[in-house]
Amino acid sequence: MADDLEERLNNGDTAAFGELFSLHRPRIWQIVHFRLSDKIRGRVDPDDVVQEVFLDAEKRLRHYIDGDFPSLFLWLRLITGQTLSKIHRTHLGTESRNASREATPAGSNLWGNTSLCLSQRFIAHMTSPSQAAVRGELIAEVRTALANMNDIDREVLALRHFEELTNQEVAIELNIKPKAASIRYMRALERLRIVVLEALS
Repeated sequence: MADDLEERLNNGDTAAFGELFSLHRPRIWQIVHFRLSDKIRGRVDPDDVVQEVFLDAEKRLRHYIDGDFPSLFLWLRLITGQTLSKIHRTHLGTESRNASREATPAGSNLWGNTSLCLSQRFIAHMTSPSQAAVRGELIAEVRTALANMNDIDREVLALRHFEELTNQEVAIELNIKPKAASIRYMRALERLRIVVLEALS
């Protein structure tokens, strides 16, 4: 079904976009949930951001149809990054612009501070409510570990573990071989697991 819809869209049938977006919506929501700044979560609902991504993408469909993108989903991820960047600028102003100066691979400064996103989300996933008291210390230790990590390793971890991209999609986004993407992911994940386990022991 998805292949048929993408073929229709690639042939200029923009009516297929709504159904395709619905199929990709859970993955787009996951990206938004990971990348949305904690400073504005109380004011900005991820579902509203996803809806804005849909509207932004719909306006720019010709960009996808006329372009040479590896997949609709990866194009939607690009639109998601641009939409989130706009939302962060609106709500955080200069602070957001300063944060976005952190350089990451493949032009991913659209996504803001990957290290901060990773440290907060990783700790939330790896600790239970009863361990909430140690989260501040853990975040600091994980942030240090991430700062010492290769940029590409850090980005692979974000894309695979929290955005839930496939290994092939990560390889395309970062312009590396799939085998290298897989090795980097496992290596980075193991390093952070060791940091957390040592801190909790």
